[in-house]
Amino acid sequence: MSLEPRADHGVPELTARVVRAAFPKGTMAVRIREALGPLFEDEAFAGAFAVRGRPAVSPGALALVSVLQYAEGLTDRQAADQVRARID
Repeated sequence: MSLEPRADHGVPELTARVVRAAFPKGTMAVRIREALGPLFEDEAFAGAFAVRGRPAVSPGALALVSVLQYAEGLTDRQAADQVRARID
């Protein structure tokens, strides 16, 4: 697999408004993002990938999912379900 790093351009404004409306008190993911900004940049993982091959899923996003999975005590299946279901 190869890495095509994606720059973090922040959360789109419409998405942020929907999340604030859906979760007025916020969520752990929202609080982490607001306090720390992007935690993991894809470029930090570039050395672990080949220069050719099928593009990989964003390693920065996967690392963040792993942190949130641990923090919320989720199984792998539950974490995958949360990635599909949650907008925050």
